Amino acid sequence: MHDPDCLFCKIAQGQIPSRKVHEDDEFFAFHDIRPAAPIHFLIVPKHHVASMAQVTDQHAPMLGRMLTLAPRLALQEGCNPYPDGGFRLVVNTGSEGGQEVHHLHLHVLGGPRPWARG
Repeated sequence: MHDPDCLFCKIAQGQIPSRKVHEDDEFFAFHDIRPAAPIHFLIVPKHHVASMAQVTDQHAPMLGRMLTLAPRLALQEGCNPYPDGGFRLVVNTGSEGGQEVHHLHLHVLGGPRPWARG
């Protein structure tokens, strides 16, 4: 199921161009248009879920697969391996949580950040 008015549904269906990182039957991953790190991409489920606030127990297997996809894609996109390298996973939920597009998505951020302190 998709929402015909949802930006991320349109991107996942190829209706809006993006810099694709990965696509399979369940997920679409693409580079963020306003990256907050040298490596910054999003993983979105193709099935529309508005936010983490709408997640139920039935979504647990999908969330698990999304979380296990993230490290593989992070390495593929150039993140250095753990423990010296690494990446950050972020899910913003709702307007007060910083969510701008109301389609569940996982931000994957990595790469050298000289401005960040350890």
